[in-house]
Amino acid sequence: MAVWNFSAGPSKLPTEVLEQAAAEMLDWHGSGMSVMEMSHRGAEFTQICDEAEDDLRTLMAIPDDYAVMFMQGGATAENAIIPMNLLETRPAKTADYVLTGSWSVKSYKEAQRFGQINVAATSKSVREFEGKTYGEFCWVPDVNEWKVNPEASYLHICTNETIGGVEMFEMPNMANLGVADVPLALDMSSHILARPFDVTQAGLIYAGAQKNAGPAGVTIVIVKRDLLGKAMPYCPSAFDFANVAAERSRFNTPPTYSIYICGLVFKWLLKNGGLTAMAARNQAKADCLYNALDASDFYHNMVHPAYRSQMNVPFILRDESLNSAFLEGAKQRGLLALKGHKSVGGMRASIYNAMPLEGVQALVDYLKEFERSHG
Repeated sequence: MAVWNFSAGPSKLPTEVLEQAAAEMLDWHGSGMSVMEMSHRGAEFTQICDEAEDDLRTLMAIPDDYAVMFMQGGATAENAIIPMNLLETRPAKTADYVLTGSWSVKSYKEAQRFGQINVAATSKSVREFEGKTYGEFCWVPDVNEWKVNPEASYLHICTNETIGGVEMFEMPNMANLGVADVPLALDMSSHILARPFDVTQAGLIYAGAQKNAGPAGVTIVIVKRDLLGKAMPYCPSAFDFANVAAERSRFNTPPTYSIYICGLVFKWLLKNGGLTAMAARNQAKADCLYNALDASDFYHNMVHPAYRSQMNVPFILRDESLNSAFLEGAKQRGLLALKGHKSVGGMRASIYNAMPLEGVQALVDYLKEFERSHG
């Protein structure tokens, strides 16, 4: 029986990547060492780390005026590291946040520990669109409603809310908002590498790798170099972007094995057509699942169609007393990790790059089968 892992993170990795890692576990390229055993300053790991950075630059077309770093602490730690590094890049020492779900709210609350943090826009309310009502954090405020301080050091956006399944497909034109000098700081944790993205739209991008780029333990940070060098005096040296960038992620001992696996994922992506090919695959998978949900009144996705995530698909059963039976039946069919986040309940299918269309189709077949037997 095939097993399909729909976990939101740590999530499914490409089988080919896992097989290569297994083959190299005891001896990486004739070195006589596992990657786990290597000095982070030795020639072998230096090659691994530099190749990972170079391949990521190729995949995302990252220009030389942006630093690429592999850091520790996860995206949650970046919620503190970012204000410590960026708040003092402009005299006002303030930042704006757009709140579209659990993760952007968490980022906002953490940043408040370090300075004046304002809400530029929020979808924490019920709103009607074309006669249909959508609940809190099930939609995205229209950009024309955002109130961005032109003196802000940055504007923070979580571009894909993993829990709520809300995704932004276009970034705001800051010049049109009259705030051209305010850089975007984007949490792209759950959809980085899912499709091509113009890095130059942002001043900073960060992403926990464990959703779409690799295993837990490493966070990808991409930051424009002219934002470096103004960290707060009490920012730990290991979290000062200028230090980490200068040492190409090896200022201190980085999460070496996690970086190695990320590097294998990057090579897998390049081998399989890069981000353009991934975009087509991800669109097909999302269409397959959303079409099945929309065709039924037994299941319901709560998100406004314009903002439905291609990576994280939450849904509820009309009769939630059937939740346990649904999950047990799914497990028996090799469909794993479909239980929704504890804060919202229901179900959630995360269909990242490594999930093939075959796995999504297996879920759709089960949705139909369960409805026939319980509807």
